[in-house]
Amino acid sequence: MRTAVSSLALLQPRSLREALRLLRDERPLVPLAGCTDLYVALQFGTLEGRRFLDLWGLKGLRRIEGRDGVLRIGALATYTSLARSRLVRRHLPMLVAASREVGGIQIQNRGTIGGNIANASPAGDTLPVLAAADAVLVLASAQGERRVPFTGFYTGYRRSVLRPDELIVAIEIPPVEGRQWFRKVGTRAAQAIAKVVMAAVRGPAPRIALGSVAPTVVRLPRTEVCLAGGGSLEEAQRILAEEIQPIDDLRSTAEYRRRVAVNLLGRFWDETA
Repeated sequence: MRTAVSSLALLQPRSLREALRLLRDERPLVPLAGCTDLYVALQFGTLEGRRFLDLWGLKGLRRIEGRDGVLRIGALATYTSLARSRLVRRHLPMLVAASREVGGIQIQNRGTIGGNIANASPAGDTLPVLAAADAVLVLASAQGERRVPFTGFYTGYRRSVLRPDELIVAIEIPPVEGRQWFRKVGTRAAQAIAKVVMAAVRGPAPRIALGSVAPTVVRLPRTEVCLAGGGSLEEAQRILAEEIQPIDDLRSTAEYRRRVAVNLLGRFWDETA
């Protein structure tokens, strides 16, 4: 009997080196791990790829460790492992908060941070955290590694600088100075796509990142400069409203998103005073 998966091919490398070789020599291949987004596309008949590279067995990509003050998170770290990690709780508590609001328990057990990044949705819950933390992505190919600042990774809606022969293998986060803050606004706290999500850091140089208000996750440099220079909250809120580009869609309206983003900035500034 023919099924939805009858024509699909799955390659299962035993090592990262083999996975990178297959990406180079057997293209096109679609990397997969937790499959929390891929299975949705399969269910709705919108899955474009037919040949897949299964990374789930590459345990080395699950490591969470500290190196010279830098938090290094393997791309296959699940949301559950992030929420439970003492290193993440100490270094990046706003990532713990975001991980606890991604889907339900089943999604948190299977979904990976690398998959959230590669999926490139502007509504990804963890992405504003990485933007506000000045994270760096480690991309690997058979030719070697390169590091790309997270804020320079996306080039447009669901587009990035990741090449077809590359994998996201790790995320590196330098020390974050200041008080961290995270909020997700959606139909529910979890098991719902965010209408607006904000991650921010209040320190000598404030950092503010938003999701679901533009084609990609965005930092707000003009708003940050205003607050860093001693500008009023009201002035910063006015600038924020001009910096974002929300749209109307099935989940919300542009005006609602703009109003919520402005209010979130107020809450962030009040609660971290």
